[in-house]
Amino acid sequence: MSKISASLPSPETRSPEEPSLFEGATYLASAHSLRDLPPPAGPELAFAGRSNAGKSSAINTLARHKRLAFTSKLPGRTQLINFFGLKSGALLVDLPGYGYAKVPRNVRDHWGGVVSAYLGGRTTLRGLVLIMDARHPLTELDQQLLDWFAPRRLPVHALLTKSDKLSRREGVDALAGARAGLAKWGPDHSAQLFSSLTRAGVAEAEATFRRWLQTPAEGPEG
Repeated sequence: MSKISASLPSPETRSPEEPSLFEGATYLASAHSLRDLPPPAGPELAFAGRSNAGKSSAINTLARHKRLAFTSKLPGRTQLINFFGLKSGALLVDLPGYGYAKVPRNVRDHWGGVVSAYLGGRTTLRGLVLIMDARHPLTELDQQLLDWFAPRRLPVHALLTKSDKLSRREGVDALAGARAGLAKWGPDHSAQLFSSLTRAGVAEAEATFRRWLQTPAEGPEG
């Protein structure tokens, strides 16, 4: 079996004794501006993605919670940076979705400034989880985010959501294309297929994020 085929989503294989990384996550705080950010504490995993790519659904699936992250039929509704605490002491950080044209320009500019400052300077950040629709990976805005984030030299892991809408062959091709595209930004940029509907890919994602959380901190928040 090829390396790519072996990485296709499959039902969870986590042993019953191994606790879920995200299960039991609880809401901690929301930040509209930089002064609202909670003081840095435990290591953080940030989730970002285009509006309507399935970010909130992916977070809810990982946490085994129906409404931990707000989902809406209207993309662009998430206008805050939302912090959720994990049992391990780490934080899951849900960033505002980007790329929704009907959001007013001044709101988009505000989001961009706050999110840029968070991603660019939060020393407790361990990596970026990039949510992309498996049918439309690496859009221009996704690539702009990757270019901007590259100087942080932190890992990026892409969850190619809605993979249940693809045939097996289409999934193989989408995964191969995303991995080849992400290689431009370095070997610490990875991708996998993911489905909130079938929960395929949950165990693989958790294994990646567990490794990130073991990464030592950069130093005091500056």
